[in-house]
Amino acid sequence: MSSQPDSTNPQSHTPDAGSKAIVLAFSGGLDTSFCVPWLKERGWAVHTVFADTGGVSDEERAFIEARAKELGVTSHATVDGGSAIWNGFVKPFVWAGEAYQGQYPLLVSDRYLIVEAALKRAAELGTRAIAHGCTGMGNDQVRFDLTVKSLGDYEIVAPIREIQKEHTQTRAYEQKYLEDHGFGVRAKQQSYTINENLLGVTMSGGEIDAWQAPRPEARAWCKPRAEWPSKPLAVKLRFEHGEAVALDGEKLAGHKLLQKLNHLFAPYGVGRGVYTGDTTIGLKGRIIYEAPGLISLLTAHRALEEAVLTKLQNRFKPEVARKWIELVYEGFFKDPLKTDLEAFLASSQAKVNGTVTLETAGGSIGAVAVESPHILAAKGATYAQSADWGVAEAEGFIKLFGMSSTLWAEVNHP
Repeated sequence: MSSQPDSTNPQSHTPDAGSKAIVLAFSGGLDTSFCVPWLKERGWAVHTVFADTGGVSDEERAFIEARAKELGVTSHATVDGGSAIWNGFVKPFVWAGEAYQGQYPLLVSDRYLIVEAALKRAAELGTRAIAHGCTGMGNDQVRFDLTVKSLGDYEIVAPIREIQKEHTQTRAYEQKYLEDHGFGVRAKQQSYTINENLLGVTMSGGEIDAWQAPRPEARAWCKPRAEWPSKPLAVKLRFEHGEAVALDGEKLAGHKLLQKLNHLFAPYGVGRGVYTGDTTIGLKGRIIYEAPGLISLLTAHRALEEAVLTKLQNRFKPEVARKWIELVYEGFFKDPLKTDLEAFLASSQAKVNGTVTLETAGGSIGAVAVESPHILAAKGATYAQSADWGVAEAEGFIKLFGMSSTLWAEVNHP
């Protein structure tokens, strides 16, 4: 991930005498906006970093930079994290081919790369103080803190956890605090916690937390059914060693390809779900997620893998994949076991080469065609149609294959 700002820092303020530099991972949302004045009141010179993975619009990116300036940060840097998130997360995630608890596509995994960008900025400023806007009830605090601790000896400041020692309705407190300090709060942020990056969008809060039906406004990229295009969409994805490298014949950098998939499939409502899962800290978490690009990648990759891997590979690989998913979900992004598992996943992709055609008419997505020189098709046999062996061979196989069960029945039911 590049540590250089993507754009010239639009603001620079001289900190008060005696203030200490701290780097805040910043998204412009309610929590990280609250952190800026809270930290400043405690004597910190706040330097914000936004890791742009390519998942936000130009307008949103401009808003984030303007928000930092409005809040009075000492400096703000926007860093390019597209390549880092593709190579560091998306590629091994697609190799794994699993979602957390069979549903959630780990959309918060940009947190690990945000930490690396923040620590790089801290090194530039000569400080070892890092801040984040995670709450004391969520998983992100674990992801941030464990990653920071695995990369060195830093002071971690978590303002939201601090105010939770005294206030139970933290969102209401944050909103009032910002308003009392002269800063407005976006209408949607008053209702929901929204996280958006190249991987997708997650929303929580309000009726979502209460296990109620999401309101119409609880929606980001994915269009509702009434707005789906009338014409079905078909695209072709080409893979080399399990990595998507081309879309409809056009070679693209990974993060650019994923960004394009998001734009193509979001209008069809692909990749949206409501998910309740077991969090790292033991609570039940409920979110809306929208991940049109990732879901399309997973669908295409799985179809290709099923055709080119052996039966034993296809049976065993999900066990490794689920452990990798668990480590990433729970904050162990830098644990050596994750690296060990990735070595296996990479090895499994040696022959995962080919092109997959995806189609959708809206909502769901399917892999309708697979082309690969490595498809494990027998030359003289087709399942349930034709074979290059005889009836006697088939009957002998069935007899030996089921011998144990047959003997059990003979012994116990004479």
